[in-house]
Amino acid sequence: MIRRLPLFPTLIVAAAVAVMIALGIWQLGRAQEKEALLTRYSAAATMSSAVPWPVTEEERDQALYRHSTIACLEVLGMRETAGRSVQGVPGWAHVARCRVPESGEAEVALGWSQEPQGPAWEGGEVSGFLAPAGEGVRLVATPAQAGLEQLAKPDPGDLPNNHLSYAVQWFCFALTAMVVYILALRRRQR
Repeated sequence: MIRRLPLFPTLIVAAAVAVMIALGIWQLGRAQEKEALLTRYSAAATMSSAVPWPVTEEERDQALYRHSTIACLEVLGMRETAGRSVQGVPGWAHVARCRVPESGEAEVALGWSQEPQGPAWEGGEVSGFLAPAGEGVRLVATPAQAGLEQLAKPDPGDLPNNHLSYAVQWFCFALTAMVVYILALRRRQR
């Protein structure tokens, strides 16, 4: 004879398992979307035509990994961050924040050095490749500016696509919740 399942705990576990499975399915969809995005970015990196400096979020998404040119009218600030040279050597990327006519401000990764001290740079016209920078974009100068060495070209392959592993995690969480609940029910029935 089958004993009655406790209603409230069973509903909670069933709802939790359903949410976890839904999150796993959502991550599978995100994995496909990310793969399509990475394919588009890889194709963009091989295009030779230049794009204007992107102003809107949609323009930024479409311009990533493409060639562009900006006029840095005034250097508003300089910062240093971790970077790699075109030969793959770790060091410092020197980034200028510029006032530009197109959209107000832009970040320009001027080049690479092994020293953290920033170079003196007065601005001017800069060409390079558009790369992700947080919620925005930055121009990775090609050729390097201010006597610096060339930074590594932005590579869409550096963007992680770990949504498949997240999906597997959610499915494993759902399975674990079901197994633990079944074991708890068996123990309770004894």
